[in-house]
Amino acid sequence: MLKATRFDAADFLDTEKKQAAYITAALETGDADFVRDALGIVAKARGMGHVAKTADLNGESLCKALGEIGKPEFSTVMRVMRTLGLTLGAHPAEPKRTRRAEPNADPAPRVVVAEADPRVLEG
Repeated sequence: MLKATRFDAADFLDTEKKQAAYITAALETGDADFVRDALGIVAKARGMGHVAKTADLNGESLCKALGEIGKPEFSTVMRVMRTLGLTLGAHPAEPKRTRRAEPNADPAPRVVVAEADPRVLEG
């Protein structure tokens, strides 16, 4: 019988470069929950207790803030980012392209599947 093991992304984010790429990818989505999850995964990869102590945060509070239903304050996000040796930057967003609807077009939503950025997978 096969024994399944639980997948943990933190196990694969074993370099600062991979961790930074993962958080950057999360930030680029604009999805706050994904950013929170990415910070939590990278903090776990570095050692949640160490990150909490270095950021001068309570370990249990940090786990909750970066957990599945957490809503960390921006100051907490910034402290964790600083502790991880990362900074936030801003650049102009690419303008959204609008498409003209085709006559008799199917109004159903379209699903787009993106390929993984190979730079994230590089060691």
